[in-house]
Parts: sequence; structure tokens; C-alpha cells
Amino acid sequence: MSDDILFDRRGAAGIVVLNRPKALNAVTHGMVRALRTQLDAWADDVAVTRVILAAAGERAFSAGGDIRALYDLGRAGRQDEALTFFREEYELNALIKRFRKPYVSMIDGIVMGGGVGLSVHGSHRVAGDRYQFAMPEVSIGFFPDVGATWALPHFPGESGAYLALTGERLAATDAVPFGAATHRVRSDRFADLLDALCGNVSVDAVLAAFSERPAEGPLAPHCAALDRLFASDRVEDVLAALDNEVQCDSPDAQWAGERASTIRSKCPLSLKIALAQMRQGRDKSFEECMRMEFRIVSRIVYGHDLYEGVRAVIVDKDNSPRWEHSDLAAVSNDEIARHFAPLGEKELVLP
Repeated sequence: MSDDILFDRRGAAGIVVLNRPKALNAVTHGMVRALRTQLDAWADDVAVTRVILAAAGERAFSAGGDIRALYDLGRAGRQDEALTFFREEYELNALIKRFRKPYVSMIDGIVMGGGVGLSVHGSHRVAGDRYQFAMPEVSIGFFPDVGATWALPHFPGESGAYLALTGERLAATDAVPFGAATHRVRSDRFADLLDALCGNVSVDAVLAAFSERPAEGPLAPHCAALDRLFASDRVEDVLAALDNEVQCDSPDAQWAGERASTIRSKCPLSLKIALAQMRQGRDKSFEECMRMEFRIVSRIVYGHDLYEGVRAVIVDKDNSPRWEHSDLAAVSNDEIARHFAPLGEKELVLP
């Protein structure tokens, strides 16, 4: 397991490298456990004043968790083992959120799902040229987890709801304005930035020296429409607003039509869960959000849609999932409420 995640000390920095480039640095259970152990050690090491998280390969920082492994566990009736992974992953997300030292993620590639959980809760997130952020879980019958219930509603306006429902990607130029990243640095300066971060100069000063103001991103022209069209508490009403925008032939009509089509291609149950998360997460603490996510995943792993979504997208790759519900109207409010209900003695209790 040591080959999948590497640890090093350079100067004042503890360095972590996600090292599964052929698997797009998908996060395994062993990686979660190893990182937690190392962070606990560095938290108490006075010689380590900051942690730097990087990744091997040029395609992905981390494209998510090891979904295929979780699929195999569920299909084998070993859901309890899958839930052990989620419990420990969420505990790691909380540890990163609370980490007392600067925690710098250097992201130059795809960052999705579990990779978001390893980075977005840290103090500093650096976007390189190849940066692409997404939470595309509604495409596979899952839901935005790893703390997205807290993080996405704290993005500006309705951008969190937009990202949760569409699963679309934020480019490097949109990353800082939307809160996914804290700094924009050119990829060809990453090696020098890493060297500088290992010294004794403050992390904020180093990043200020390397950062540049990003150009306007592709989502920026649609921000006003996004905030207006994604403001509803019902997915059906979001779609109605998008459809109306198309019929009004506004400057955002084509953009709205494409987003409506994207949303309609996703899992109906996942869409309703995701929007409920975005609305509830606005007013809850980080700990409450993580507890909520564990409640949801504890029901999802015993359901149908996650396994059907993974089958369609990753296993058979026919991209023709047969969801449990044929459309949004078939998903009742009671069913959504059931996913958010308390777990009693099985609740997630963060250390």
C-alpha cells in the first residue's frame, strides 16, 4: 500500500503524493488510513509547519474514490465493509478540515469526488493549467459526499446547486472565483512553488508571490442566470426555469437548454437527494453535514441506483443505466426524507 501514497519530509514541509496515476489516483481504503496516520503524526511534529498534497501523473490529481472496489463489495453483499470505508474517509475529511497547520493541495488535473474531499477542506488549494473540478456523483446513482454538503453551499450564489445537479466541471479560470481553489498558478511554476513551500517563508507569502489573477472563466458570463435559474428547492422547478429560459430566447437560452438536458440525463433519486443536501447544508455545521452524508450513504449502499450507475458507466460502459425511478415525479418526498433519517447507534461520530 505504500506505493499508492507516498510521504516525505523536505525542509519544513510534510509532503504527500497520491501515486496511482494509471487509476487516475483514485482513493483507496488503504490510502485513507495511511494519510490519516501520517497527518496525526505531523500534527504533533513541531518541525513540520505545513503539509503539501500533490499527485503523480499529468491527467488527474484524483478522479475520486475507488468506486469499482465499492461496487464489488456491494455486489458481494459486503455493504458493512463499504460503510467502514466511508466512515473512515469522512473522518479523514474532518481531520483535514480541522488541521491546525497550513494544508496546501497542488492540483494540476482532474479533481473529483474523493479527491475533492482530500483537498477542498484544506487551508490552501492551488489550481494549475490542467485543473478541472467536479462532483459528478449524480451520474452514477450516488450523491455529492466527502463534505460537499458543507462545501458546495458555501460557494457563491447558487453555484453549489449548479455543480451538484449538473456534475459539470469548473476550469482553472473559474476555480478561484467560485471558491473551489484559493490560488491560480501556472503549471510550469509548480516545481518551483513546491521548492519554495518547503522553506520557512510563510505559506501565504509564498503563494502570493507565485499566484496570478485568472482570466475570466467560461462560466463567468452565466453567473447571473445561474443564480436565478438554480434558486428553487425542487429539481422540477429548476428544470422548468431552465426550459422557460430557452423559450424566452434569452442570451443564456442555449446554455440553459444544455444544462436542462444534462440534468435530465442523471439519476432522479440522486438529483433530489443532492438538491436537498445543498439546501440543508447552508445552515448546518461541518460536523452536522458529515453526519448527514453518512446517513445518506448508509441507505444508498443498500439500494439499486449506485450499482446500476457504476455498471453502466464503469463496468459495462453502455451508458444506459436503468434507474429505480423512471423520472423525478416517481421519487416521493418520504423517500428522500428516509435517506436523511437518523441512524441511532450507527451514527457517524467524529473524533
